[in-house]
Amino acid sequence: MRGGMGNMQKMMKQMQKLQKDMAKAQEELAEKTMEGTAGGGMVTVVVNGQKEVIDVKIKEEVVDPEDIEMLQDLVLAATNDALKKMEDLTNETMGQFTKGMNMPGMF
Repeated sequence: MRGGMGNMQKMMKQMQKLQKDMAKAQEELAEKTMEGTAGGGMVTVVVNGQKEVIDVKIKEEVVDPEDIEMLQDLVLAATNDALKKMEDLTNETMGQFTKGMNMPGMF
């Protein structure tokens, strides 16, 4: 019976370390940025780790009043590209903590 308590305490310490490591990884992700592009680099969108768009860059040669719909499509595509990359980075970073555990709603 005594050995069971020792194992439980060891497991609790491991869980606390895992929680601390996960929190640190989430903080580091929050500071990262990811850049997405569209139209061969004509439009660039930057998102942060909270999945917020923080910058949009459009090359001068793109701005033609007759092509406003194309420009809107490029901004949309670049935004989605940047958000997908940030999601992939988040999953890659946080996946090291879960390693097959089912933890819905954790991130």
